Amino acid sequence: MIDYEKILCGRIKQVKPSGIRKYFDLLQGMEGGISLGIGEPDFITPWHIRDAGIYSLEKGFTKYSPNAGLSDLRKAISRYLKRRFDLDYEGIGQILVTVGGSEGLDLAFRCLLEPGDEVIIPSPSFVCYGPLVSMLHGVPVLVETKAEDEFRLTAEELKAAITPRTRAVVLPFPNNPTGGIMGREDLEAIAGVLRGTDIMVISDEIYCELTYGQHHVSMANIPDMVERTILVNGFSKAYSMTGWRLGYVCGPKPIIAAMTKLHQFAIMCAPTTSQYAAIEALDNGDRDIEAMKEEYDGRRRFLVDGFRRLGLECFEPRGAFYTFPCIKSTGLTSEEFCDQFLAAEHVAVIPGAAFGPGGEGFVRACYAASMKDLGEALERLERFLATLK
Repeated sequence: MIDYEKILCGRIKQVKPSGIRKYFDLLQGMEGGISLGIGEPDFITPWHIRDAGIYSLEKGFTKYSPNAGLSDLRKAISRYLKRRFDLDYEGIGQILVTVGGSEGLDLAFRCLLEPGDEVIIPSPSFVCYGPLVSMLHGVPVLVETKAEDEFRLTAEELKAAITPRTRAVVLPFPNNPTGGIMGREDLEAIAGVLRGTDIMVISDEIYCELTYGQHHVSMANIPDMVERTILVNGFSKAYSMTGWRLGYVCGPKPIIAAMTKLHQFAIMCAPTTSQYAAIEALDNGDRDIEAMKEEYDGRRRFLVDGFRRLGLECFEPRGAFYTFPCIKSTGLTSEEFCDQFLAAEHVAVIPGAAFGPGGEGFVRACYAASMKDLGEALERLERFLATLK
């Protein structure tokens, strides 16, 4: 018998499984289960986008694309970023099309880090950053953000975390799981700390289209920062294209050239059908974004009001599609709360601790679900909380 514990490398054995998928898997098979756990839009990809993908298949466009992505798609991304966010990126040379935003993040870390290099990561934040850094022999430096600061990374916190080994800082805003955002003044303060250093910014902007009451500002919009920013984005959230697995990165030409080189060997190219659909999304999908965003906004307010009515403090999320209520008043840890709530009422929410130490005492509830499910989940939560008194 082969001893696979000896064969597998130590780094992968040390990486913990995602705390999100655990609850998704447990919910399967539960009669009447409601998932507020997985961050996936409940909308179907708009028809005109699906139709563009279907048409590309009918026309026989099933070959490899260029490694960096279809030139028409990269030009469409350039036009979109200028139109929606006043960002200037050349379609050729500064944009790489990837298999989801996740590949873009992985490529950025791989091309920047040497063993022992540190990456500053605000916590709580999405689960992938730390493991990706660790797998490269890098050091994730988690900086705990606070509810009283609306879960923003402050310039003071960033400055205190920087060492001579700091290679990059991740800016995951709008934030998953908190729904926190960074405004222009916040980013300008961060930029003031980074100017004059060689520290790169990896700006994960996958939720940039989903902000409420405030337009998204990118670190690349801040003077002198575009040259040190790697912007990561994709189509999953804004266009409800999760299964199409398509993203992109934008950045300085030397950085994108290095990432493209690694992408050549690891991936070859992103799915061609998805790329043709994405062109249609970018060129004609603004109305789809606004319609979905309006629906999310109503759900956001409904869920936040519901938590507060039931006695759970809840920071008002201003981006993405998550709420992050505080459950400290129950006396349970975030994992205990989620385990017991799932077992008793068949509703899946995610422990805040799954997103880093700054998340303990909170749970993440996704409002990319129907109003019917959200209303039913709140009724079940009320029953569950009554059993804890």
